[in-house]
Amino acid sequence: MADEQRLVADVLAKDRKATADFVSRCSDWVYSFVRYRLTPRTEMVEDLMQETLLAAWQGLPNFRGDGSLRSWVLGIARHKVEEYYRRSIREAESPNDEDSALEPTVIPMIEQQLDTAMQQERVQATLVLLPETYGLALLWRYRDGKSAREMAELTGKTEKAIERLLARAREDFRRRWNDARS
Repeated sequence: MADEQRLVADVLAKDRKATADFVSRCSDWVYSFVRYRLTPRTEMVEDLMQETLLAAWQGLPNFRGDGSLRSWVLGIARHKVEEYYRRSIREAESPNDEDSALEPTVIPMIEQQLDTAMQQERVQATLVLLPETYGLALLWRYRDGKSAREMAELTGKTEKAIERLLARAREDFRRRWNDARS
């Protein structure tokens, strides 16, 4: 902890070597954290890393040292990933009126499919084939455990709109999953 406090103080004093050390440490922590949460859609990893590092650097005067620097930076990364999910889902096109009649499709064991290491590669390959909004919605719901209500609150959409989005996403996932078996 004293080492981290010294590092933060040196960065705030504009010490270039300390700043490079700070960026190096944070990059190691943030990269794997962000990549895991965006897989299989990894094209945004570098952008979210940069946003996280910039926010951490700008927020350093507010770092109190109550917890570890790593936990503090990863908290910022978590917020940046959630902000990306919210923004992507919020900006998604609204469903057509005919879509509003869709009932949620129940896919047996989708949570186990997302968590099973043996099938993880296939799950990721299937998620890549989905429209980005569908993939992010499924990841947010099943990997990160967000409820439809939480997703609605965070995106500014109605809970019903999120449920319809999830239903379409699950249906598309199921169809592509089954097509890959054929």
